[in-house]
Amino acid sequence: MKKQIDVVGAVVVRDGRILCAQRGQAGALAGMWEFPGGKIEVGESPCEALQREIVEELGCTVAVGEEVAVTTHEYDFGIVTLTTFYCELEEGDPELSEHEDMVWLLPPQLRSLEWAPADLPAVEAIELKFNSL
Repeated sequence: MKKQIDVVGAVVVRDGRILCAQRGQAGALAGMWEFPGGKIEVGESPCEALQREIVEELGCTVAVGEEVAVTTHEYDFGIVTLTTFYCELEEGDPELSEHEDMVWLLPPQLRSLEWAPADLPAVEAIELKFNSL
């Protein structure tokens, strides 16, 4: 039986652009793009986990807003359930510490990146939301 991993991701929006983060070359899903975030620790709410992870990974703080998507995807290393949320920067600018690269893209540009499979439903939800505006 594979390990169940519950994670959260931040769809950080600034000036109509979305923050996209590239995973490092070491480890699982190397070089793929994702919405920054990480594992929910015991006793944390998804919102608390996301705020903690963004401070740890990007050195800034976010306000967590509405849910974007919930996805479950089976990888070699386990079954990941990813919940993504729209977020706004509260304090600081994102700085790379764990990721290889980051870019700010308009919603129609998101598909130009190679996304981790669990993040794709959130990409689709973002496209639908912004195409209907």
